[in-house]
Parts: sequence; C-alpha cells; structure tokens
Amino acid sequence: MKNLIIVLAVILSVLSCKNETKQTDKEQHENHVTPLKKEEAPKKKVLSPHTSAMAMIGDAHIHIDYSSPGVRGRIVFGGLVGYDNVWQAGAHNATWIETNKDLVINDELLPKGKYGFFTIPSKDDWTIMINKNWNQHGKDDYDENDDVIRFKVTPSISEEITEHLDYKVNKISATEGTISLAWEKVTISFPFKINN
Repeated sequence: MKNLIIVLAVILSVLSCKNETKQTDKEQHENHVTPLKKEEAPKKKVLSPHTSAMAMIGDAHIHIDYSSPGVRGRIVFGGLVGYDNVWQAGAHNATWIETNKDLVINDELLPKGKYGFFTIPSKDDWTIMINKNWNQHGKDDYDENDDVIRFKVTPSISEEITEHLDYKVNKISATEGTISLAWEKVTISFPFKINN
C-alpha cells in the first residue's frame, strides 16, 4: 500500500509538471511579442567616393579613374598632402588614366594604354608623372624609372574651396583638350593633343 501511494504521488507529480509546462508554453506563445525589426543602420557616408572623369576628343576616349577625398576642414597641400612628396593624386589606389589613342603631352608621346597618374605638389610648381604601373595601392610601388612622361605645371590658387578632389577632361577642339585637377584652393591643368 505504501508503494502504491508513492507510485501515485510520482505519477501525480509528473502529470502536474507536464500541465505546468504546457501552460507555460501556451502563456509564452500568447504573450510572445515579435521583436521589432532592427532598423538598418544608415549607411556610413564614404569619405573618398570612387568616381571618374571622361570625355571624347575626336575619336579618342580619355578616362580618369580615382577616389575623391574631401577637404573636411583640413589643410590639404602642405598638410595632409606634404609638399615635395609623391602623391597618388587621389585616395586609396593610385589614380589612373586610360586612352584609346596616342596622345602628345608636353611635346612627348603617350602611347594608347592605361597609366598611373602621380604628382609631386609644391608651393611654386607641381611635377606630373604618368607612370607604367597603374595598378597599385597609393604610391607604395611608385618607381620613377617607370615614368613614361614627367613634366612641371604651375598651380592656380583660388579663394574658393573645391571640397572634393575633382578631375575634368575638357574638349578644346576635335584634336585637343585639357586635363585638370582641383582640390582645396588649388587647380592644375595641362593640355594634350591627339597624335594622328
């Protein structure tokens, strides 16, 4: 009899637990609140967006590919970009220029192809380098021996600030154009001709 009472007590205890579990599950289901969808975090603004400049001059297609950093209140030339140092003329990867026709720049021939575009800014003049090695990070692998064309230009200084680095390929005629770079208060520009 004692054993029977123990067995009944165990059975009642197990059944009681099952009912509590069922009730708890049911309560949880009834009280279940679908979590609110996490709002997608706003996309972080790219500080140096990837962009390009291009133009058709006659049947020549000139394309410049670069990342465009912003001034963001900084002193750029002589500060962020040190004077008398090689600069990849953009942010991140080296800026590159591509042409499907031979060009003449500074009385030198630039054969059709794709090239790295580098500069050495200074207060009085800038050195422009068009280099065989177009595919590199920054100026890490820049080698002066790979320069195809190297020449100097005089920068223009303005009181107006160009917030983001901006390249332009401008058509002058069916066989001539200019390439310009503007950032902060500085603009540089140089002419080119299509080599026929």
